[in-house]
Amino acid sequence: MVVFTSLEFIFRFLPVFVLLYWLTPEAYRMHVLFVGSLIFYASGAGFYVLLLVALTFFNYVMGRWIYVKPGRNIRKSRQDQRKGYLQAVLITDLAVLVFFKVMSLFSESFSIPLGLSFYLFKMVSYQIDLYRTDIAVMPGFADTAAYFCMFPQLTQGPIMRYGQGGLDGSYDRRFSLKKLEDGLEFFVMGLGMKVLLADRLAILWNDISKIGFDSISTPLAWLGAYGYSLRLYFDFWGYSMMAAGAAMMLGFPRIVNFEHPYAAGSISDFYRKWHMTLGSWFRDYVYIPLGGSRQGALMTARNLLIVWALTGFWHGGTFGFLLWGLVLGLLIIWEKLAVRGILERLPLLGHLHVLVLIPLTWVIFAIPDLSGIAMYFARLFPFFGMGEAAFSGDFIKYLARYLPFLLVSVLLCVPGVYRLVIRHRRRWISLLILTVIFWVSVYMSANAYLNPFMYFGF
Repeated sequence: MVVFTSLEFIFRFLPVFVLLYWLTPEAYRMHVLFVGSLIFYASGAGFYVLLLVALTFFNYVMGRWIYVKPGRNIRKSRQDQRKGYLQAVLITDLAVLVFFKVMSLFSESFSIPLGLSFYLFKMVSYQIDLYRTDIAVMPGFADTAAYFCMFPQLTQGPIMRYGQGGLDGSYDRRFSLKKLEDGLEFFVMGLGMKVLLADRLAILWNDISKIGFDSISTPLAWLGAYGYSLRLYFDFWGYSMMAAGAAMMLGFPRIVNFEHPYAAGSISDFYRKWHMTLGSWFRDYVYIPLGGSRQGALMTARNLLIVWALTGFWHGGTFGFLLWGLVLGLLIIWEKLAVRGILERLPLLGHLHVLVLIPLTWVIFAIPDLSGIAMYFARLFPFFGMGEAAFSGDFIKYLARYLPFLLVSVLLCVPGVYRLVIRHRRRWISLLILTVIFWVSVYMSANAYLNPFMYFGF
């Protein structure tokens, strides 16, 4: 049930929960959301739901001790208390995250709790926002627990801030058919991206892996790199749209997690548009507190490397993920300190910078061992004495097989095409297409092994 593309979720959990939620008196809806989210989480995470409950209660209590009303003069002794409480809760939350990440590296049987990184980052941002007095009114337990645990965002984000969800009264969350319809439309679009695009492109990467990196041709290696890049994009963008759609059905505002990253003009810009809630989290709670770019080139480079090393660890903590993060950190430093002016004057060069380098970084992300990464790059750049590919005509075969999925994926990466789809989504022909997408996606899900979202592991 925990997988959004499962028939149990689409036809049982989601419609029953949405109906129950709106039939509940408004004063108790957050209680229903909290309890329903725990049931949803327990169906996929088992006894780890007890960890989520314990952390929810702990963070709520600590938050009450940290909170002060904005604008109120705070005695030094009280401020010292608040600082001590903040340090205690942050150390505890982050220690839980580090413990599970490290233990999973040493024992294959030791699994990371589902969605741990996502809900702990929510808890951390909540505590810091309380300490900074960015939250004007201390939330009650039901609102706090619903924010930490709300099922559309629990397992893979987005990492919504407390103030973004309208829980503070800044957004009208009353029932309307328009919100319900909007949510359903975005949910179906995300479902199609996941099942009809990402899952099809996943087969391309699996085929290449089965052939063996030492046997593929250079053209197929490049096709695999771009295919994996698009697969990852539509897997996570599809999930983010489904999560946003489910939350909109419950009256919450739409949280945008992707904004056409492959149309970006630099790698820095790419990651401002990719997984935007994670990027803004690291910016606001790590990069800026470290000093950001205000202390000269050397400190800027240091801060960027720290942020990207932590980003790699957040994704996995293995050497491959750490290498991926550090490579991206170095590329962004290169852009900021060496070629920024050139990329700004020559936008086309900036776009090429993204379209060539980003797929290469995803190769590092995709392959878990250094020898495999080295082998794949030797095929991408065939001047390392690797010899001829075993199947020199493989590129034509796989391009013909996956060309329709690649073409649709590339089209949806164009901002104008996507905006056209969104603008006309309520026309009868668009609704007919969405209906077809929904039922074809359901059919594919029912007749194939369920392919979980890639970010479940993070």
